[in-house]
Amino acid sequence: MGTTSDAGATGSTPSPAPSPGSAEAKPEELLTLEELTTRVGMSVRNVRFYTSKGLVPPPIRRGRSGFYTPDHVSRLELVRELQSHGFTLSAIEKYLAAVPEDATPEQIALHRTMLAPWQAEAVVELTTEELAARAGRTLTPDDLQLLGALGIVHGAGEDRWAVTPTQLAVGVGLIDLGFPTETAVAAAEVYARHGREVAEELNELFRTQVWPAYKEAGASAETIREVVERIKPLSIASLVSAYEQAMDETRRERIRARAERGSK
Repeated sequence: MGTTSDAGATGSTPSPAPSPGSAEAKPEELLTLEELTTRVGMSVRNVRFYTSKGLVPPPIRRGRSGFYTPDHVSRLELVRELQSHGFTLSAIEKYLAAVPEDATPEQIALHRTMLAPWQAEAVVELTTEELAARAGRTLTPDDLQLLGALGIVHGAGEDRWAVTPTQLAVGVGLIDLGFPTETAVAAAEVYARHGREVAEELNELFRTQVWPAYKEAGASAETIREVVERIKPLSIASLVSAYEQAMDETRRERIRARAERGSK
């Protein structure tokens, strides 16, 4: 490929100005276009497309050659993370527009940390045959509907299923016990509704209290990222504990209420 093709934009479409971090890159940090695509797992075409859209700055010039920096890497990785969460191009553009132009690669990586799933359970992708082997039985459409409502199995394309392996045996056991699918669907709606409420409130706490406190103390992006990673399992464990405690209290209250009614 010609070195002039790395310039990032041609024709009448204006190119965004290089980010401040690009000019400060050390020589050993500079990447060719081929090295960049290998690093971020994107095609040359996509890199140039995102550059033309202003999602990443154009390459910095060294003579007739274009080179890329850690800033380009971090921004393209953020684009890829946003895509994996189903963001449209328009939504990605709006998200990146809110990221300061002088943000360091570490600060941009922090955005990726905040976007990363909080799910503790690993999900694997299986074919229908592989899923049946894992389940120890052939699964009917009704079985798959129940497993889907339980959040254990989801369609991932033709003859492909996204499966939470550690929960599959539990789901198969509920199938054998005749657990009603409509109950699983209703419960999933309850979990989703209250889960969103909890997530919104905790996110607001982080945004208004945790983030400002660390920024005021001059904490690095790496420190804040470590805080987020450490708080994930703690938050999940706390939610599970609170749910278990609430279920126990609810059950005791109902038993007490029945006892009081019976004594009258």
